[in-house]
Amino acid sequence: MKLTAKTGLQIQKPISEVFEAIVNPEHLTKYFISYSSGTLESGTKVHWEFEDFPRTFPVTNIKLNSPESVSFVWDVQTVVTITLTEQSDNSTVVKITEGEKECNEKNLNWLIENTSGWTNFLDCLKAYLEYGIRLRKGAFNYLKPQK
Repeated sequence: MKLTAKTGLQIQKPISEVFEAIVNPEHLTKYFISYSSGTLESGTKVHWEFEDFPRTFPVTNIKLNSPESVSFVWDVQTVVTITLTEQSDNSTVVKITEGEKECNEKNLNWLIENTSGWTNFLDCLKAYLEYGIRLRKGAFNYLKPQK
């Protein structure tokens, strides 16, 4: 049995707007990351930083099929695939998968953490695009070491 993190959400915005918010660091830094070294583009490599997690995440093997999908690697063992499907009401269904990993205790913890992480990504994306809210701001401050 293989483990794959999966989540999805419908966003009340056109597919082109949702896609742009996923690949463009001007948007990404308003709802998900604190820094990106560049725009997600096929064949490039970027680095992401999070305000609440003190490390840099290399994002590699980026592949875009605008505006229907984005895939990349940020964990050498898995591929993240984000698919976007335009709906008849001009909204967009966004589905994210990350996997696969062997089924063991360590990877079960990975599955729980990454499924909740990508769900948080989608919640923050929806809040940002639909309402201009920065849902992630301050959400993980409790994880930082106390001074």
